[in-house]
Amino acid sequence: MRTKKYPSDTSREQFEIIKPMLESARKKTKPRTVDLYEVWCAVLYLLRTGCQCRALPSDLPKWRTVHSYFAKWSLPDDQGVSLLEQALLKSQKYRRQMGV
Repeated sequence: MRTKKYPSDTSREQFEIIKPMLESARKKTKPRTVDLYEVWCAVLYLLRTGCQCRALPSDLPKWRTVHSYFAKWSLPDDQGVSLLEQALLKSQKYRRQMGV
């Protein structure tokens, strides 16, 4: 668990709202070795800063792991909407409801 917080981070409480959605993108073949919350925060960091995956801060998950999840979450579904877009919209709605 990292100690540094970034402006792009979300709360664990907010993450729990979208966690089932993000977990559905991966087939359950073996136990996950990385904290999905940390991967989500790394993806948000990428989106907010516009940096390259290889330039992620070292306290976030490995860039290859983040890139892999980002690629899976970015694939469009039958309606042309990615899981990443759906999760961001759901997260945004939650923040509006909570007044954050």
